[in-house]
Amino acid sequence: MTAAEFKATTQATAGENVTGEFYIEGITETSILRYFQTLNAGEFTATAALFAEDGVMYPPFESGFVGPDAIATYLEQEARDIKADPHKGITEILENEQIQIQVAGKALTSWCGVNVLWLFILNQEQQIKEAKIKLLASPQELIALRRD
Repeated sequence: MTAAEFKATTQATAGENVTGEFYIEGITETSILRYFQTLNAGEFTATAALFAEDGVMYPPFESGFVGPDAIATYLEQEARDIKADPHKGITEILENEQIQIQVAGKALTSWCGVNVLWLFILNQEQQIKEAKIKLLASPQELIALRRD
């Protein structure tokens, strides 16, 4: 596969589909699609509103932020220059009627891109109960990024 073919495949798996709606391969949960849409648009209050009142966001290298207000404040401070590029995901129904969703992709900044795994737990009301953001880079790769 050439680089151009890979780029075309990647663009076809995430982003907008032919009807102009946001799309991630393997994901149909509206709250997850809206999470990435609002995050990339810088609409952090709308992103945080997708969380349950006791929902928790676990960003890389941070302890959890609990509740929509704390999550919105964190995103306003830390996510302004980051764009999420989700590629594809998988959904699993858990025993307690919650839904676990894993989304693989990249987090992009003006100076680098890092592979990321987003792990979401949705409650029965389709609210985000938990979001864990894991960087998929070796310690050496992360140290090299800090030097640049």
